Amino acid sequence: MTADPRAAHPRAADPRTAVPLDPSLAPPGTRAFRDAGGIPADRWRADQDGETLVPTHCCFCGVQCGMYLRVDRGGKVFGVEPRNHDINRMRLCPKGINAYQQVNHPDRLTAPLMRRSRDEEFREVSWDEALDFTVAEIRRIQQSHGNDAFGLLGGASLFSEKTYLVGKFARVALKSRHVDYNGRLCMVSAAGANKLAFGIDRAGNPFSDILLTDCLLIAGSNVGECFPVMTQYVWGARDRGASLIVVDPRETAIARTADIHVALKPGTDSAFFNSVLHVVVEEGLTDEAYLAAHATGWEEVKAKVAEYPPYRAAEICGIPVEQITQVARAFARAPKAMAWHARGIEHHSQGVENCLSVINLCTATGHIGKPGAGYGTITGQGNGQGGREHGQKSDLLPGGRSIMNEEHRRQICEIWGIEESELPPAGTSMMEMVWQMQRREIRGLIGICNNPFVSLPNYGVVKEGYDATEFHAQFDFFLSETAVNAHVVFPVTTWAEDEGVMANAEARVVKHNKAQDPPPGVRTDTWVMCELARRLGAGDKFAFPDSRAVFDELRIASAGTVNDYYGITYERLEETGGIAWPCPTTDHPGTPRLFEDGRTYHPDGRIHLQVVEWHPPMDPYDDEHPMSLTTGRTVAHFLSGNQTRRLGALVEQTPRPWAELHPSHGFRNGEPVRVVTRRGSEVFPALVTEAIRPDTVFIPYHWPVPTAANALTIDALDPRSKIPEYKVCACRIEHAEKIDDVPAPPVAPGQVSYPETQVSRTDPLPPTAPQGRGTSERS
Repeated sequence: MTADPRAAHPRAADPRTAVPLDPSLAPPGTRAFRDAGGIPADRWRADQDGETLVPTHCCFCGVQCGMYLRVDRGGKVFGVEPRNHDINRMRLCPKGINAYQQVNHPDRLTAPLMRRSRDEEFREVSWDEALDFTVAEIRRIQQSHGNDAFGLLGGASLFSEKTYLVGKFARVALKSRHVDYNGRLCMVSAAGANKLAFGIDRAGNPFSDILLTDCLLIAGSNVGECFPVMTQYVWGARDRGASLIVVDPRETAIARTADIHVALKPGTDSAFFNSVLHVVVEEGLTDEAYLAAHATGWEEVKAKVAEYPPYRAAEICGIPVEQITQVARAFARAPKAMAWHARGIEHHSQGVENCLSVINLCTATGHIGKPGAGYGTITGQGNGQGGREHGQKSDLLPGGRSIMNEEHRRQICEIWGIEESELPPAGTSMMEMVWQMQRREIRGLIGICNNPFVSLPNYGVVKEGYDATEFHAQFDFFLSETAVNAHVVFPVTTWAEDEGVMANAEARVVKHNKAQDPPPGVRTDTWVMCELARRLGAGDKFAFPDSRAVFDELRIASAGTVNDYYGITYERLEETGGIAWPCPTTDHPGTPRLFEDGRTYHPDGRIHLQVVEWHPPMDPYDDEHPMSLTTGRTVAHFLSGNQTRRLGALVEQTPRPWAELHPSHGFRNGEPVRVVTRRGSEVFPALVTEAIRPDTVFIPYHWPVPTAANALTIDALDPRSKIPEYKVCACRIEHAEKIDDVPAPPVAPGQVSYPETQVSRTDPLPPTAPQGRGTSERS
C-alpha cells in the first residue's frame, strides 16, 4: 500500500491550503505537487483577513501612477497593487511595484543622529538634543555672519505642503534669502521657457491628448525607462496611426520604434530645431493666420532661423541633412501634432533656448491649445511640477509669484503676517549656493529631501563646499551620502506615513494618503520645520498641526495667481482623482488643457516667441577630450538612488553603472573602460552597443563615488535657469585594468547594509539587452 503523501505534511490537509483541483482543468502533476505540500505552496499563505487597501500614488516620477498600498491588520504596509486610476490604468513600472518596500526597510533611520564635529562618529540622541543643537548653531552663525550665512535646500519629491513650508521657513524663521531646491537640477529650463513664451509654467496639454495626435515629437526623453507608464499613451497614439519622431543621441527603447530617430550630437538641439523651423518657413508650412492672431516676435524668429539651413545644422548636429526636412514636413503637415521634452534638452547651458526652439516650432505650425495638438514638459521628480510652484525656488513666492515684484511681496507678507521689510530678496541657485559655501559666504545649511553628493555635478567642488560649512543638517528616512557628511540627521517619514498633494507632469494635483504610522522616533518634515521655527521664535507663524492645515494656507496664498490652487480641496481630490490647476473656485473643474481660447497668461494674451541662437557646450572638445559624455536614468533606479539602491529587485536588475559606447572603439562587453574628463576619471564596465553615436559615451548617474557619473560632469550653468549642463561635457575613453567598485549605501552607526540588496553589486558586467539594439552578449 502506498503511503499517503499528506501524512508527512499535515498542513496540506487543511482545507484553507489544500484547494481541490479539477483533474480535467489542472495541468499534469499539479495535484501531486499541491497534495505533497511542495514549495512554495507549502510555505506561503495568502490568508489576509483584515487587510486594508489605501489608495495613493507612487512616490517616484512625474507620471504619478495610482496605486493601492496593502496594509495588514497590524497597520503595516506590506505590499502594493496597481490602481485603475486614469493616469496609469492598472500599470506600474519596476520602481512603482517595489516602492512600498522602503516603508518598513531595515535601513530606516529611527532616531536623530548627531556629532559636534566631523571628526567624531555619529551617535543617536534625543529629539530635544538634536533640535537644541541645530537652533544654537543657526543662531551662532547668523549672529556672527548675518542671516544670509545660513541656507536651506529643499526637494521636489516633497509634498507641496512641505515645499510651501520650506520657502516660508527659510524666509520667516531663518530670515535668509538663501533657499533653493533640487528641482533646480530638473525642470527649471522648461519653466523659464514656458514663462517667457506663455506667462505660465506648466505643460499645455494632458497626457490623454497624446492619444488624439497625428504626430508625436519626443525630444530628450527616454520615456521607456524614465517614465515607463507614460509609454501607454505613445502606443495608443501609434495604434491610431500617429507618426513618432524621437530626438536623442541614443537609440533608446522608444527611439527604436520611431518613424524618424534623430540621433544628434549632444548639445546641438537648438541648432536642429531652428533648422526644422527654417524648412517649415521655406516650404510655406507655417500657420500665418495663427501667428498673426496669437503671437509676437515672429518676424525676428523667422529672420534668425533663416541662418540655419539644413546643411549647416546637419554639420553642427552630425546627422543626415534629409532628416531635418523629414521632421519639418511630418510635424508641420500633421493635422494635429504634439511635442514633449524632458531633461535631454533641458540639462544644458542653453537649456532655456532649447525649450524655446521647440515652442517656436509648435507655435509657427499652429499646434497649440487643441485636443491632440500642443506642447508639454515631462517632469522628472514626483512633485517636479508642484515643487516649484509655492516658494522653495530662490526667486519665487507661493503661487508662482516673483519675489522681485513689490505687489507680490506685499500680498505674501500680508498672508504671512510679517512686515515687507522682513521678507528677504531673491537668493541664488542650488549650485551657486555650493560655490558660496566654498567661499564661506554660506556657513550653515539645512538640506531636506536631497542628496547633492550624488546629484550635483562636479563632485569635487560639491564635497569641498559642504566640507567648508560650519554646520550642516539633513532630513531623510535613509542615511544618504550627503547626510553622512552632516552634523545632524533628522529621521523623517516616507511618503506612505503622511498625507499631502503633488502635481504631476500634466499639472494635475493628486492626493497621497497616509497608509501607516511612522516608526517610533520618526517625525514628519512638517513637524520638524515647525518645531525648529518655534525654537527660533517664529512659532506663531508655523502653528500647523498637520498637512491639511498647511494646505489650507497654501490655497489662500495661491488664490488669484497663475498657479491658483484655491478651488482644490482634499475632499475634491479624493472624489475626482486629481484636478489640474489653475482652479480658482471650489466649483471650478480645473484646467487640464491651456490656451484653448487662444490666449496665454501674458497681459496681452499672446505667445511671446523668442529668438534662439545656438552656441557650443561650455566644455570644449580638443585632442585630449574629443568625445561627448552624457548622463541619464535607468528604469530600475531613481535620481541619486538613495531609495532604489536599497531595494533588492531593483539592485538585482541594475546593480551598477556602466559606460555605454559604440563598437567602433574596440571594447568588448564588460571590459574596464576609463572615462576621463577635466574633472577626473572613473572606470566602468563597457556596454558595447550600436545604439549610441560613435562620438558619445553614456553613463547612468544613480551611484556615488567612485562610480559617480557626476564626479565627471561640469558645473557650468544656463545663465537664465541656472540648471547644470549634465547632458554634455568633453571626455575621452581609455582601456583600464580594473572596474571601480560600487559602494554599498550608507547606514546608521551599528547597522550593516541590508544584505539582500547588496549581492548583485559585485557583478562586473553591465545589464543586458533592454539597453539597445546590438548590445553584446554577456560572456
